[in-house]
Amino acid sequence: MAQNIVRLPIKKADHAADINMPRYMTGGAAGMDLYAAVKELTTVLPGEVSLIPTGLLVAVPDGYELQIRPRSGLAAKKGIGILNSPGTIDADYRGEIQVILINLGPRPFTVKRHDRIAQMVLCPVSRAVPFEIDQLPVTERNDGGFGHTGNK
Repeated sequence: MAQNIVRLPIKKADHAADINMPRYMTGGAAGMDLYAAVKELTTVLPGEVSLIPTGLLVAVPDGYELQIRPRSGLAAKKGIGILNSPGTIDADYRGEIQVILINLGPRPFTVKRHDRIAQMVLCPVSRAVPFEIDQLPVTERNDGGFGHTGNK
């Protein structure tokens, strides 16, 4: 399978020299795992939100974004998600990547330094040129909303 290889410059924050670089865990993985750079154990209680640092700063190439997504294993086994999923890291952002974890599970979840907490996917971005019209083209669905398809 042909792959589009894009170089992604990453700088580690001073507090993250020991944190692993993001990496694909299998040859077919779309996302690179991100690791927690917490300074101490961080417990996220059920229903609580916590901002978890990764210690990474990136220079996303023009024409791309990084999407920060939940890890499916944490979601399925622990009820851990990402509040603004997918989170977007824009090409002009140079701050530390932080992950907004939410605990939707029934038990407290403890994040330790070096834990895999999320994944990031590099995605191309198209720029839209909005323009106003008086009427939208008609489709089979039209304004049918949530749960509309399959209901006849």
